[in-house]
Amino acid sequence: MIHSTAVISPEAKLGANVRVGPYCVIGAGVELGEGCVLHSHVVIDGPCKIGKENEFFAFAAIGGKTQDLKYIGEPTYLEIGDRNVFRENTTVHRGTVAEIPTRIGNDNLLLCYSHVAHDCQLGNHIILSNNGTLAGHVEVGDHAIVSGLAAIHQFCRIGCHSIIGGCAKIVQDVPPYMIVDGHPGATRGLNLIGLQRRGFDEKSIKALKTAYKKLFLKKDGNLATALGSLKAEKAANNEQVKHLIEFVEGSKRGVSR
Repeated sequence: MIHSTAVISPEAKLGANVRVGPYCVIGAGVELGEGCVLHSHVVIDGPCKIGKENEFFAFAAIGGKTQDLKYIGEPTYLEIGDRNVFRENTTVHRGTVAEIPTRIGNDNLLLCYSHVAHDCQLGNHIILSNNGTLAGHVEVGDHAIVSGLAAIHQFCRIGCHSIIGGCAKIVQDVPPYMIVDGHPGATRGLNLIGLQRRGFDEKSIKALKTAYKKLFLKKDGNLATALGSLKAEKAANNEQVKHLIEFVEGSKRGVSR
């Protein structure tokens, strides 16, 4: 299942049923889990550990050296889970220091020309659309969607079940369950369609609507005041609203309002 034109380091490890197409290059220190598919012209550098049934399309460049100027040459790492898809010209870089690998979870879809920089931490079921760009140290929660041409600043956090609009400029944290869009990004509403598609019940959606109104719609006070008002509501007992409150309170860059 390995094309004759592929170049594979003897120090790479390939699992069962791995398919490597024409002109692919797999470097030393790469571990590919069973059932992975490299279509053609894919480059994977190591050290890099990749799980099972991942699919890489033409000209994807995975596991390249960090672009962080603080990097001093020590071994650094990339860890990728299972069943991810990396479309054409996707780039993913290793971490800057050995202690913090760049990590990508399971069942994610990274579309053409998307970029995951050094030290990023991605969860599961994420969609990174065409030309979506994550700078260094960005964290992305489960089921988040980054639309095409959106750019995420270093150290920002993207909350779970959120969606970022196309061409958005994100310089602060994106709260979970919300829609963020604009230049710079601002919270525009609750990600209602996404939550309904993922099976959230009406009780939870109603509680999140209350939270959105308190934190992001009225904006008649500072965020601390809005949080205090939300905590006094019955909605604050909801599991998702509790997570939203914890996310906002834990923000270091501030939250897109």
